[in-house]
Amino acid sequence: MAHVLPLIAIVDDDESVLKALRRLLEACGFRTETFDSGRAFLDALRDHRPACVLLDLHMLGLTGWGVQAEMAAAGFSIPIIFITADGDPAVLERTMTTGAMFLLHKPFSERRLLETIAAAIE
Repeated sequence: MAHVLPLIAIVDDDESVLKALRRLLEACGFRTETFDSGRAFLDALRDHRPACVLLDLHMLGLTGWGVQAEMAAAGFSIPIIFITADGDPAVLERTMTTGAMFLLHKPFSERRLLETIAAAIE
């Protein structure tokens, strides 16, 4: 029986990013779920738990930081890999002060993404 890699949730309000990340991760053997909003992702947590979450920081409605705060308040300890195209040093500072361990700046390499996922789910 083949070993099945973990489930990775991808949360981004940019459909092209969702599709690209899903294709890449599934080609690498991961199972994926995609969500176009933080609220949709949080609602899905009632039914199952991914091994980690790729979470866009800047989304319409609930931001990545808001999703992280709601997950913490509800007691979910799923590793989060924040993704952002924002290069502002204040974003990095805010993200690290919220307790985030992983932040990837778009565009990032496939190798960097896979290394970060491996570190997150260890």
